[in-house]
Amino acid sequence: MQTPVPDYLHEVLDTLREDTSGETAQYIPELANADPKPFALSVTTATGSTYCAGDTDTPFSIQSISKPFTYAAAIIDRGLNRVLESIGVEPSGEAFNELSLEDGTNRPKNPMINAGAIAAHSLLLGHDATGEARVQRVLDMFSSLAGRELHVDEDVYRSELITADHNLSMAHMLRKHGILTDDAHEVVSGYTKQCSILVTVNDLSMMAATLANGGVQPVTREKIIDENTARQVMSVMAVAGMYDGAGDWLTRVGIPAKSGVSGGLAGVLPDQVGVAAFSPRLDSHGNSQRSRRAFERLSSDMDMHLFAPSHGRLDVVGVTLEGSREVYYLQGNVRFTAAAELLDLFSESTFDGAVHLDISRVQSFTSVARRMVLEAMRRLRNEGRRVFLNDPLQSLANPDLGDGTFPETL
Repeated sequence: MQTPVPDYLHEVLDTLREDTSGETAQYIPELANADPKPFALSVTTATGSTYCAGDTDTPFSIQSISKPFTYAAAIIDRGLNRVLESIGVEPSGEAFNELSLEDGTNRPKNPMINAGAIAAHSLLLGHDATGEARVQRVLDMFSSLAGRELHVDEDVYRSELITADHNLSMAHMLRKHGILTDDAHEVVSGYTKQCSILVTVNDLSMMAATLANGGVQPVTREKIIDENTARQVMSVMAVAGMYDGAGDWLTRVGIPAKSGVSGGLAGVLPDQVGVAAFSPRLDSHGNSQRSRRAFERLSSDMDMHLFAPSHGRLDVVGVTLEGSREVYYLQGNVRFTAAAELLDLFSESTFDGAVHLDISRVQSFTSVARRMVLEAMRRLRNEGRRVFLNDPLQSLANPDLGDGTFPETL
């Protein structure tokens, strides 16, 4: 059986593809000339399954989506207390390129605005680190998070550095206040290279899923970020990741997220998924127009909101072969991630006999999880397999498979 999740993601892209509002980032020549047409969406679960649709192989520079991961690296390298001496955690309520320093401390208000991100880059490794070593630090870390070797797009780097006067002025101001102790030009050059690292939408969803998974890379199982640092980073993303629109984003969409002016958008739901989208046309806040709308659809359709009532993760108690039936025993409450895990098990099975889904210990399904499971049972039945359902609690009440038929009961 082929899992229906990619079909749903393709449907989301198709409904939004005609939205051609906004424009590419005009202040960076290499981005201004980028092809505005690509559109991609990727979801990676905390257990390492990636579902994607669209132009998933199209590379683009990570830009400001690098900020939360560099913030994590700075905390790992220098400790949270040292990082907090230089960078605050309060939402600025201002655009990404405002200086936004705190009264009294002169710290940048958070690491998601440019001033805070420049300060975070300067903290990498230690006070005597070279600019080249800092860039290699983020390259190595981002590659570990993505699960493959990444590299800098030198054309984007040179194009962006030409227009880096505003960032340079902020770096000099931070140096004046003692927040930066290194050469301002060297730090901005390194920060610009950090933003010029090439990724795909699947790389971003994997990197985000690592944060969601408490710092453990879902596929390699490498512990890259400790749990406390992952929590700190996700918290700051929630309150400041979308700049002056962060409050509206958190209440409406509820996915802690970070955008980039190349058109990328990455978000996390703790213990569940990393989500990423890519489309180069930007709205007035500098966020990808179609990516933003794709996240809104996922939040609405899949109940992907940080503050939605918790339903926990699916617990697969066991998969056993009993005579001519393959029996799946489940318990708990089922949301998108849990349903996706179940569908993966269906897809990976090589058994061609009957399927028996025992959900006698499942309390509830969200609406999207219900649709996914029913669609999976319909596909299994259409492949010629008998499908049985044991549901004494009526968690899947009225389990119509979409054509007026129902699974068999024992």
